[in-house]
Amino acid sequence: MVLTAEVVRDLNVMACRIRTDIVEMLNKSGSGHTGGSLSAADLVTALYFHKMKHDPKNPSWDGRDRFILSKGHAAPLLYAALARSGYFPTEELMTLRQLGSRLQGHPDSKKLPGVEISTGSLGQGLSIACGMSLALRLDKKDCRVYALLGDGELQEGQVWEAAMTAAHFGLGNLTAIVDNNGLQIDGACKDVMCVDPIADKFKAFGWDTIEIDGHDMTAIIDALDRATTKRDRPTAIVARTIKGKGCSIFEGKAEYHGTAPSDEELKVALQEIGGGK
Repeated sequence: MVLTAEVVRDLNVMACRIRTDIVEMLNKSGSGHTGGSLSAADLVTALYFHKMKHDPKNPSWDGRDRFILSKGHAAPLLYAALARSGYFPTEELMTLRQLGSRLQGHPDSKKLPGVEISTGSLGQGLSIACGMSLALRLDKKDCRVYALLGDGELQEGQVWEAAMTAAHFGLGNLTAIVDNNGLQIDGACKDVMCVDPIADKFKAFGWDTIEIDGHDMTAIIDALDRATTKRDRPTAIVARTIKGKGCSIFEGKAEYHGTAPSDEELKVALQEIGGGK
């Protein structure tokens, strides 16, 4: 798809719809992760509605690209993207975290179509993505694997073992995207356990690295396009984002990492997000 001004506009509208879905389902459930779901909405929108090859009517299609939500607590974001793509009815979003719902607090690949792997234990997603990338190469499949990680998640040592592995095996079909919003549940990442400079770290491990504004749709698409040209090594896209992006109540506040919007906060969020349904 050619990246025209109209395409960018439509993607931004979809990102607003997804943010709307996120705050509404979190408000309905009364629990869940607001900040990190909203911060990565533009990134996931670009993947599902522009870049990735996938087929909601055939979730197990061999030719699909794979998406791994390593930061599994941002499940509301993944659920909204899947529903808006057509994997299941959007009405089901309002069952988030309810007893018996397929939309659990963290993604469950055994229950919900479109979920590649169950995630939630932070630090493991990039390792899973490495295995998938190797398998696709062995099978001579022209497919890509995308893994979305949180910056706080980079404090897990397994991430760097996976980064070393990906570079060692030259996994050019792998792209890691870091949602670099600077906050985690206990506060600022730099105060809990500083992971900066993130791009330099990936570069030192042998990755191609790109730093972007994670809310600039054109920059996101350009970075994803560049990643597809790197056939001999993996690519890390470090996306600078704002925790809780879209609503001033949540933006830049660690306390909304795992706090659902109240009824009054929902009203404000819906007014500020715009885009509607």
